[in-house]
Amino acid sequence: MKTNIFTVALSFLSVAAVAQKSEIRDAGDAVEDGNYAEAKTELQTAESMLSEANEKWTERFYLYKGQAYLGNGENASLEDLEIAAEAFQKAQEMGNEEEAVQGFEQVRNALVQSAINDQNTEDFESASDKLYYSYQLNKQDTLYLYYAAANSLNGQDYTTALEYYKDLKELGYDGSGVEYLATNVETGEEEIMSTKEQRDIMLKTGEYENPQERKIPSKKGEIAKNIALIYIQEGEDEKAIDAIKDAKAENPDNIALLQAEADVYYRMGNKEKYNELMQEMVKKNPNDPNVYYNLGVTAAELGDNEKAIEYYKQALEIDPEMTNARMNIVVAILAKERAIIDEMNGLGMSKEDNKRYEELEEERKEIYEQAVPYLEKVIESDPENENVIRTAINIYNQLGEQEKAAELKARLE
Repeated sequence: MKTNIFTVALSFLSVAAVAQKSEIRDAGDAVEDGNYAEAKTELQTAESMLSEANEKWTERFYLYKGQAYLGNGENASLEDLEIAAEAFQKAQEMGNEEEAVQGFEQVRNALVQSAINDQNTEDFESASDKLYYSYQLNKQDTLYLYYAAANSLNGQDYTTALEYYKDLKELGYDGSGVEYLATNVETGEEEIMSTKEQRDIMLKTGEYENPQERKIPSKKGEIAKNIALIYIQEGEDEKAIDAIKDAKAENPDNIALLQAEADVYYRMGNKEKYNELMQEMVKKNPNDPNVYYNLGVTAAELGDNEKAIEYYKQALEIDPEMTNARMNIVVAILAKERAIIDEMNGLGMSKEDNKRYEELEEERKEIYEQAVPYLEKVIESDPENENVIRTAINIYNQLGEQEKAAELKARLE
């Protein structure tokens, strides 16, 4: 009786093993034919009996599973690529040193390419997740952690971006190096090659020309700066100041860091330190129109419109085509009108009040006349800007220049 039961059990195991081998083999055939969905179905059935398979078939199972979930590498989800990576790793652990290793690298390439596609569609969260997972698969490739942080920052996921940037800082990530470039003969576009050897091979094909090498500067300063800017965004000013000090140690001449530090002190109410830093910015970059433009913006926010106008004019002296500076001069000039209108509205009907009203009308007219040359120049450089055109129409009407107002109005019809 015992012998019969044992025989039946052996017979059952034999049938199960044969069935499982068949399904694994069918999965491999489906992968080879590009029928990845069919392969997944076969593998799911075989997996329930995987403990009965020998090492050879178990290794094949994981290899085919990796290939099935990788697919052709296009449009694969992060979940599928994670499954594929784990399967290839298991196949490699079981002795498959060629196909499994190759498949694993294909997974990483697919992750990066998919992340690039996500970036192009501004799906920064997905791009960050894929790049971070690629980094986790090989933590020697810290470049992927850097790009994951950048995508989280672009997607305004400041918590994740801060975590990744702090990891990069602790790892001592530098990011400097050399880029190898060549021009695609067909498209005329300059392309970056992964290595000098690859670039040289592509040149020999005749499809590329004009080899170039470009130094990549250290990213330590940028990382420290972004940590500080995230703290500012999150309202943690004291931590931002500490981070900025670290950032300045890495990149003491970075104007963006000085501007960020100045902004933090301004938010903290330390106007003395704020002004000190702003003047330091001017000394470091006396010929940078953006420095004066930023000084103008901040002065306007502080309510000092005269100082703001002065800074905007300095920016225009360096870059006469800086339309934003010219438009901000218009805004700063017209801001003076508010006090005049308030005073006019507070006057009574006495003779003295009427006289003062007329004086204020003249002052208001002078403000409009000051703004007009800048406004006209803005319209000249940006003729499709409807908001600017409407502002000019209103001013021309106030100045009694009906023909000019009508001419601009016709542009809006």
